[in-house]
Amino acid sequence: MPIQQVIKYEGDNSTFVWKHPAEDFNTNSQLIVHESQEAIFFLNGQPRDLFGSGKYTLETANIPLLRRFINIPTGGVSAFHCEVYFINKTEQMAIPWGTDSKVQYMDPVYGFPLSVGAGGEMSLRVADSQKLLIKLVGTESVLSRERLFSYFRAVLMSRVKTYIAQTMKTGEIGIFEVDERLDEFSEALKEKLLPDFAEYGIALERFFVTRIVKPEGDVQYEKFRDLHFRKYADIAEAKLRQQVGVIDQQTLAQRMVIESEGMAQKRKIEGYTYQQERGFDVAERLAQNEGAGNFSSAGIGLGMMAGVGGAVGSSIGGIFKDAFSGVQPMDTEQTADAFCEECGAKLIAGMAFCDSCGHPVPGPARCGNCGYVFERPGKFCPKCGTKREG
Repeated sequence: MPIQQVIKYEGDNSTFVWKHPAEDFNTNSQLIVHESQEAIFFLNGQPRDLFGSGKYTLETANIPLLRRFINIPTGGVSAFHCEVYFINKTEQMAIPWGTDSKVQYMDPVYGFPLSVGAGGEMSLRVADSQKLLIKLVGTESVLSRERLFSYFRAVLMSRVKTYIAQTMKTGEIGIFEVDERLDEFSEALKEKLLPDFAEYGIALERFFVTRIVKPEGDVQYEKFRDLHFRKYADIAEAKLRQQVGVIDQQTLAQRMVIESEGMAQKRKIEGYTYQQERGFDVAERLAQNEGAGNFSSAGIGLGMMAGVGGAVGSSIGGIFKDAFSGVQPMDTEQTADAFCEECGAKLIAGMAFCDSCGHPVPGPARCGNCGYVFERPGKFCPKCGTKREG
């Protein structure tokens, strides 16, 4: 045996705990600990020191040259037993896990019993080196990732199945929405599992549920699945129809506003009112009527034109008044509706002002001499004989 030995880590990165093969080494041996590692020095079966990264000199009471004589009573075996364990502190990732059987639970949404499985990945890290060695490693020389997980398999399977049922119930996570809530589900399970790993000095850094094994083929499950999808399909269709209806109404309203503004601008440019435009429309329809060429077939049309003479302009009104002065006016209920000359709003009989824009409403025609209200078109006042204007 050399007078001094160099004790350093010689394992791989997937190993959690590695025991150096050299034991009972001489005093003043050199210990080298790398970054992301810790080393525990055991002397006479007890942990004496915990070393972080760096270089250290170990005092073992095993003195070179003298140890041969000192160990004679023990048959050459050192009475000062020493050993070093290296602990890998790096995070071990992508460790797979999965339930070995289905979990029985009651669906919180539809209230029917289900059997589901789950699986995913997790990452572990040594949080308390001394606790891990004492409670889990013991005297073993190597603790690999696979070996560590085999220790936790029974604990994980018994705990995680209970936690799955509890989490889905308390979180009201239904079987048909669990896939969209896997992040929330994973975090809730991790919080429940943390104390189980911490008891052995292991930190559960990450815990992912990547798949839920659903009871495909189960009659009851298939029944409620169809009911669930039909329900949300109907809701989605109703929302779509509502959105389309709103869009159509908005489009129609916008179109009406644009057309109304366009017509108002047109009237303003061309210098006529809504009432006059109505008169133009009536005149155009009469002009297209083949029977308007004789009085016997166009009595109603002629009466209407006589009534709207003022609306279509003074010149047109004068022509119709002169031409049809002998025609009797239509009954009040049969005359065309009156409209405001300013804004086009419909007027009610007897109004002095438009209730929409406040524009004055022209009153009935009166005689300028005696004030008689004319009841029909004519050239002279039937009361005083004064010639009528316009």
